[in-house]
Amino acid sequence: LILRLLVPDEGQVLIDGQDIAHLSFEEALDVRQRMGMVFQGAALFDSMTVFENIAYPLREHTDLSEDEIVARVREKLEFVDLEPDRVMDQLPAELSGGMKKRVGIARGMANNPRIMLYDEPTSGLDPLTTGTITRLSMKLQRELGVTSIVVSHDIRSAFRMATRIALLADRHIVFFGTPEEMAASENEYIRDFLGGF
Repeated sequence: LILRLLVPDEGQVLIDGQDIAHLSFEEALDVRQRMGMVFQGAALFDSMTVFENIAYPLREHTDLSEDEIVARVREKLEFVDLEPDRVMDQLPAELSGGMKKRVGIARGMANNPRIMLYDEPTSGLDPLTTGTITRLSMKLQRELGVTSIVVSHDIRSAFRMATRIALLADRHIVFFGTPEEMAASENEYIRDFLGGF
């Protein structure tokens, strides 16, 4: 809904005060250009190198020169704590799960988005790598002012990175507030959902 790939049956989806549900196809594309996406499992192109994966949205959606693309790719790799000279020529199959996820974040950042959408960013990762990915999301917000919208079942990471949490159940938002408010909630469903957390 946020990417406007689906049109809501009812209600609004506001981005910068604009209801994107009623945009034309071209207007929706313009809104998407302000967003980056990190897919579950990183969703890198297997046949492309790390460089080619990150350069892909730049080649598709900008008029940057090749030198500017190289500089941007290096900048994004450094931001996610990967050494450009070491990883740019590697294929995804040569990377660890955490490295793939960081390359996915670098690709999502390539167009300097104002909003990053994450689909299960810590799914399938060990605790140390989960911490790294969580810190990178927080670094994007803190250093670059990027708003992150994260879909996750990882409550611990969500509580660390979120300033606001929305809990959905039966197609409705049953909670919206700070992590602290959620932890203090007396609502039985929320208590059950949080379990031992």
